Amino acid sequence: MRFIRALQTVALLAASATAKGWNRLDKENAAVLVIDYQVGLAQLVRDFNTNDFRNNMLAHAALGNLFDLPVVMTTSSDAGPNGLMIKEVVDLNPNVTIVHRQGEVNAWDNAEFRAAVKATGKKQLIIGGIVTEVCTAFLALSLIDEGYEVFANTEASGTFDEKLAADANRRMEKAGVTLMGTLWRRHRPDARLEKHPWPGPGSALPGQVPIRLWIGCSSPCWCH
Repeated sequence: MRFIRALQTVALLAASATAKGWNRLDKENAAVLVIDYQVGLAQLVRDFNTNDFRNNMLAHAALGNLFDLPVVMTTSSDAGPNGLMIKEVVDLNPNVTIVHRQGEVNAWDNAEFRAAVKATGKKQLIIGGIVTEVCTAFLALSLIDEGYEVFANTEASGTFDEKLAADANRRMEKAGVTLMGTLWRRHRPDARLEKHPWPGPGSALPGQVPIRLWIGCSSPCWCH
């Protein structure tokens, strides 16, 4: 019995020594996913101040251009009350073809969207979407099942209230999703995207003052 316990202790120590404490974002292996940033859906968001969430969405949508990352964008039933993709989001990514889903709640269930994600050739995916517990969470969980490293941008995903957001974030984190935020207003020196040409003070989002953009993670991460 003592021998078995000793073996178990050794195994636990070995596992703790080799386990990764955090996932480091690699610029050469990352892509940005913009999920259902639609005019009608954005009006449902209540867990953020309206102006703050608008800026959070735009900051997320700007990641591709600011850090030279591929972007995949999709909408859900945009001919109905969900509405079209927000114009400023489209303007930030004029060369990105939007995948128009017609009924698939989980974007990963759409063959065109799956093909677009796979075509990026990237294994680290940064997601922002509306609403958090559906469009962000369902996709994030599906991507984890497919073997991707998933980073859910919690400041650029919105829903009806804070409890729904907290429950969804907890579910994603438990499944292995890294929770993070796009911090466009405040400095987080431990979480800056390093070793990359910096989009300096001249970088701006439509309708707001020039920005500096950082990625804030539940554990440290950098692009390199």
